[in-house]
Amino acid sequence: MEFQVKLTGNTKLDPNSYIFLKQRKFMTLKELEPQLLQLTNKEKAQVIQILSQSLANNIQGVEKNPDVCGGKACIANTRIPVWGLVNARRLGYSEVDLLQNYPSLSAIDLVNAWNYAETFKEEIERDIQENEEDE
Repeated sequence: MEFQVKLTGNTKLDPNSYIFLKQRKFMTLKELEPQLLQLTNKEKAQVIQILSQSLANNIQGVEKNPDVCGGKACIANTRIPVWGLVNARRLGYSEVDLLQNYPSLSAIDLVNAWNYAETFKEEIERDIQENEEDE
């Protein structure tokens, strides 16, 4: 028998919450923690990457596609990278400027971009740095 659990946006996990694993076995976070702590640093980094990608895929209005902009986070259904918007803002462009220069963007797109950038600061910094090195 297979069970599905739907978590709403207001759902908060506590150490006794159940996690549904690929092996179809339920474990509490408390039970899972010792196993996670036994992982090598490389394995822990992989777990973090997997979880980060999972979170990234759940930020509304931002998507990553390996075939678009080198897989960098972009406003959904565009080729406008989040790092580019963040960098433009740092260079002094206002939100009004961005909306005028990118007619396909909406104010909600900018809110989504800022939320993504706040959540994944290191990724955005790395993307900006990579772009500066390419110039």
